Amino acid sequence: MQSNIESCQKCRRFFNYIGGDKLCPACKEEMEKEFQKVKEFIREHKGCNMVEVAELCEVSEKQIKEWIRQERLILTEPMGDITCEKCGAPILSGRFCAKCRAEMVGELNSAFKKEAPAPAPAKPESDHKDRMRFLK
Repeated sequence: MQSNIESCQKCRRFFNYIGGDKLCPACKEEMEKEFQKVKEFIREHKGCNMVEVAELCEVSEKQIKEWIRQERLILTEPMGDITCEKCGAPILSGRFCAKCRAEMVGELNSAFKKEAPAPAPAKPESDHKDRMRFLK
């Protein structure tokens, strides 16, 4: 197995990258703590907007938007800059609106639809003519 050494996007330390965000384990853990803090704050302070949450939790708005794109957070009402990446419609979470997501699923399903294989032609019955013979 080949190791994949990357530099952490946050602290620039090298680590063995296995997928996902290019964050070292320590920064991933810190990011998860920040997420849990934001999530708890939102639960306790319903009605706060993103700017207030970012300021009071000391997390960037960019990071909050990333969690919305990852569907870890969901908006209660559409914001102007959280839109479908395909059609531009306002969305509450994720990258695509329900309509575009359904279209893409349909396209993928039709692309992977397999035709039923044709039945193999029936072998004519033989009277041992097709058997292998050995010479003595």
